[in-house]
Amino acid sequence: MRIITFAFITLFLLLSACTSNKEAPSSNFDSLPPYQKVNPFIGTGGHGHTFPGATVPFGMVQLSPDTRLEGWDGCGGYHYTDEYIYGFSHTHLSGTGVSDYGDILLMPSLAEKTTFNNGADGGEGYRTQFSHENETAYAGFYQVELDNGILVRLTTSKRVGIHQYHFPKGEKQSVYLDLEHRDKVLKSGFEQTSDTEVVGYRHSSAWAKNQQLFFVMQFSKPIQSSESYNQGTSSQAQKQDGTAIKAKFSFDESQAQLLVKVGISAVSIEGARRNLEAEIPHFDFEKVKTEATTTWDAALGKIALEGGSKDQQQMFYSALYHSMIAPNLYQDVDGQYRDMDGQVHQSNEHTHYTVFSLWDTYRATHPLYTILEQERTNDFIRAFIKKYESGGILPIWDLSANYTGCMIGYHAIPVIADAYLKGIRDYDVAKAYEAMKHSAQQNHLGLESYKKYGFIPVEEESESVSKTLEYAYDDWCIAQMAKALGNEADYKYYIQRAQHYKNVFDPSSKFMRGRLYNTLFEPFNPYEVNFNYTEANAWQYSYYVPQDISTFIDIMGGQDAFEARVDALFEAEQATSGRHQVDITGLIGQYAHGNEPSHHIAYLYNHIGKPQKTQAKVRQIM
Repeated sequence: MRIITFAFITLFLLLSACTSNKEAPSSNFDSLPPYQKVNPFIGTGGHGHTFPGATVPFGMVQLSPDTRLEGWDGCGGYHYTDEYIYGFSHTHLSGTGVSDYGDILLMPSLAEKTTFNNGADGGEGYRTQFSHENETAYAGFYQVELDNGILVRLTTSKRVGIHQYHFPKGEKQSVYLDLEHRDKVLKSGFEQTSDTEVVGYRHSSAWAKNQQLFFVMQFSKPIQSSESYNQGTSSQAQKQDGTAIKAKFSFDESQAQLLVKVGISAVSIEGARRNLEAEIPHFDFEKVKTEATTTWDAALGKIALEGGSKDQQQMFYSALYHSMIAPNLYQDVDGQYRDMDGQVHQSNEHTHYTVFSLWDTYRATHPLYTILEQERTNDFIRAFIKKYESGGILPIWDLSANYTGCMIGYHAIPVIADAYLKGIRDYDVAKAYEAMKHSAQQNHLGLESYKKYGFIPVEEESESVSKTLEYAYDDWCIAQMAKALGNEADYKYYIQRAQHYKNVFDPSSKFMRGRLYNTLFEPFNPYEVNFNYTEANAWQYSYYVPQDISTFIDIMGGQDAFEARVDALFEAEQATSGRHQVDITGLIGQYAHGNEPSHHIAYLYNHIGKPQKTQAKVRQIM
């Protein structure tokens, strides 16, 4: 294994969102293994959108408590300010701006009376209060003692989650299954196949319009009785299908401990069963936990950190941990997976993944993977190719075999080009290159105008300035790939398209501006957040020419003028006008560290021989 040692790298501190004051498991922090230096509660407050539950690196299962059912700050299913837990579900998104997932919710209960209401309406329900003082988490493990005295411990393998419940002595023991939780249900169902097993499925629609998930759930002791809920009607039925399905399973209380393991699959119930049998064929919770934390130690240990305070080390490893939660494994142990055509495919030649948030990750996260996760990078690109073959286009923001249509650019392209130019090439290079060019020749999302005019007119497409700039960068990446492959004609074509950024540059104001067919968009205010830019304003997007910085410096008036313009960004009034954009946070002047379009700007000083200014700004940002 390649170990990279740093005296201390502060870059990862930039990736940390809001944090709780949760203490690490030991006061002797320096001697802890990396997995215990992770604080999964970082990002669960403010607008961080993370979750504190258990997962393994790039795993299919994210087993975590759900405290929030909806809203922008509930995207991860959990928010640190909440005081009730609705249950523990098996899929979660981390750091996204749209909510999804929360599949297969389980909630242990002491109540003798059955209620299939979750309690969100303020009435009687199975949600339960909890305190952060009774909550612990580190990489691969989560634990909470609910206010009713039930101790919940969670850990996972790649495709299976395992719950350990300790009930107060002599109390009733039951577990609710909620298949209606969170997303709109298209159809769902379960069947009790024995006194220790329940199988089922949940197909739902939210951001991803057709999510398909199957599960096999096994208990460590027999179910004594069960009740079910279907479309508002309660019964004793052990098999139900519908769109509002819940169930309650009750157990003998002579033993305080109950374990539940849940295998999931996007393919079938039998796929979920094979996953469960292959990964957790037993009920040894501690063994699974040890395997999960050992896996995290190997992943996080690729960077050995020396020096720094406890808080700095914790932020570093927590940020590194968050970079390894997604993309997510999306393939069963037998090689089957569901792809963008909605069909089940078989491959023993690559590992399939989903959750490629590429506008967010091509800038820094995927380049990090080319250092730490080279073989997985090969698999990511193999997955891109499979998605292209089954769905007709490289992924833009794909989730659970769905194109969400979210965000801009075709940013699988820089991921492929970056890997190829760094010598990471264990995939069908010709097919990858074909897919790159195919994506650039579409007529949707403003590309038809971009190809025709060299820019996207305001009249034809929203966020036209940002899309023009991002497409130009992606085209430069195709050009570099073409050059490396010896395709001179393609190189000339795409390197010319990479110059299209100049067509939205206004020489008089020095800003990137929206264009109508024959004139600039008016009125213009660089502080205004409007439909010409993606999650930003003209200040924040007018420095995005990473493919041609030297020419960009020239058209800005030379090095001195360029330095003054970058200075002006950091010194500008710290306010925006126009529409409210929740992603524009962490302002230093008009530099907005809360979102990706600003992240490179501090480093532009390096290109005019002023590295000391980059260093000063990076320290100020941190």
